[in-house]
Amino acid sequence: MSNTIDRILTLELVRVTERAAVASSLLVGRGNEKEADQAAVDAMRKELNKLDIQGEVVIGEGERDEAPMLYIGEKVGTGSGPKVDIALDPLEGTTLTAKGQADALTTIAMAEKGSLLNAADVYMDKIAIGPGCPDDLIHLDEDPDVNVKAYSKATKKPIELVTVCVLDRPRHADIIESIRSSGARVKLIPDGDIAGVIHTTDPQTGIDMYMGIGGAPEGVLAAAALRCTGGQMQAKLVLEDQEKKDRATKMGISDYNKIYTLNELVSGDALFAATGVTNGSMLSGIENRNGLWTNTVVMRSSSGTVRWIKSHHTNKEKFNL
Repeated sequence: MSNTIDRILTLELVRVTERAAVASSLLVGRGNEKEADQAAVDAMRKELNKLDIQGEVVIGEGERDEAPMLYIGEKVGTGSGPKVDIALDPLEGTTLTAKGQADALTTIAMAEKGSLLNAADVYMDKIAIGPGCPDDLIHLDEDPDVNVKAYSKATKKPIELVTVCVLDRPRHADIIESIRSSGARVKLIPDGDIAGVIHTTDPQTGIDMYMGIGGAPEGVLAAAALRCTGGQMQAKLVLEDQEKKDRATKMGISDYNKIYTLNELVSGDALFAATGVTNGSMLSGIENRNGLWTNTVVMRSSSGTVRWIKSHHTNKEKFNL
C-alpha cells in the first residue's frame, strides 16, 4: 500500500469499527449473544463494502461460535484500489455485550496482501508484551515465572508491581500459579483476549504482559496492533487432535509445532482499529447522550502512529437509529 492510500484507509477503518460498535451497543445487557454479533457483522460488512479496496477476509467470524459470518474468503470493498487482507472480529466479547460487562470491542486489521497468517479457528498459546523492551525478551517455551522475572529486570519495574493478564479458565491454573510464585500480579479476565493483548500497549491499563491460550484468529488480530506499536509476541497453534491438524493443513500450516514471532503473524504493513462497545480499561463504550459518542483507537505500522479518537455524532440517522 502506498503511504497516501495507507493514510486514507487508516481513518476509513475508524468508520468501520464505529458503525459496528454502535449497532451492537443496542444489544448491551439484553442477553442475546447471536443477535448482538449479527448486528455488528451487518454494520461492518456494509461499511467495508464502501471502501475503495480489493479486500479479502482471511481471518473472519469463527465457526466455533456458530455466528453470522464475514466468512474467510469473502471479498469486500468496491473492487477498486489496493489488494488487502482483512482480519476482523466484528464483536470481540459477545458474552460481555450480552451481559453488559466491560471491554467489549469491535476490531479490524488490514494489511498488505499475503502478510497475515491464515490461522485456522483453533486455539493458540500466546505471550505478549508492549513496546520499549529489549528484543527477544520473552519466550513462549519458558516458564511463566522466568518470563515475568526477565520483564521485571529489563524494565526495572519491581516484580510485585508487574501485572499479567490471563483469561480466567481452568486450563490456566498452572500459568497463574507460576506467575504468582514469582511475586507478580495476575489480572483475570472473563473473555476478550484481543483486548487483553492490546492492553499491554497502553500503560494506563496497568497491564504489562499477556499469557495463555485463546483463539488463534484473535491472536493474529492482536498481533496487528502489536506490530503497529512495537510490542513483542510469540504464539503457537494448539492442535491436540487430528481434526484440528487437518483444519490447520487446509489453511497452509505444515509445521504443527512452530512458534510464530510477531513478524511471522503479521509480516507486512498493517492497520488496526478498535472501538469500545462497553466501557473498558482502554476504551470507553458507546454513549447515547445528545447524540452518540464513540471512542476508538487506530494504529498504523508504517508510521508507528497510534491515534485515540473520541467522536461526537450529532446525526443519529446516519447510524439508522
